[in-house]
Amino acid sequence: MDGEVLRLLANILRQGVVFDIDESAGEWSVRVQSGTLETGWMRWNTSRAGAFKIWIPPAIGEEVWIGCIGGNPETAFVLGSVYSNDNPAPGSTLKEMVITAPDGAKFRYDADASALEATGMKTAVIQASVSVTLDTPVTECTNHLKARTFELTEGGTMKGEITHSGGSLSSNGVVVHTHVHGGVEKGGSSTGGPQ
Repeated sequence: MDGEVLRLLANILRQGVVFDIDESAGEWSVRVQSGTLETGWMRWNTSRAGAFKIWIPPAIGEEVWIGCIGGNPETAFVLGSVYSNDNPAPGSTLKEMVITAPDGAKFRYDADASALEATGMKTAVIQASVSVTLDTPVTECTNHLKARTFELTEGGTMKGEITHSGGSLSSNGVVVHTHVHGGVEKGGSSTGGPQ
């Protein structure tokens, strides 16, 4: 087998590090340093790009595998990424899924504990045109809970200081702030407390 064929075979699959990214909309390409070879611009891979699409862009310093059709680096494209000392795996067991982001956000599902975590983000939005259902024995909000409207269908309790303003508060058909007591004469005295 001659040297040119061996060179082409050796180039079919190469490992390298991303050193440049083109962020132009529609281009989305990278250049990779593989040994002494610096590739031209090539597109990175994604797991889905049809009716369902997934967008997780690469980063400078990310270690990747590149494939070269026919062993020609001019036809190279990114096949996928591998963990490295600079970018180690964010998980440590075979029973978890973990996604981390550069700002510290982290999404983790631990199948051993059946536990889902989403941490490190500043805001989160879930928008649905019909409804969102939380089907669990307990839903806990550790700080301020704000709702435009609410409805309790099976009772509950409230504790602590409660302030109401800007409308009517009705209890069993009695509007609290317009409620009057019958059977008393007007004067300077006050009636007893509510009964």
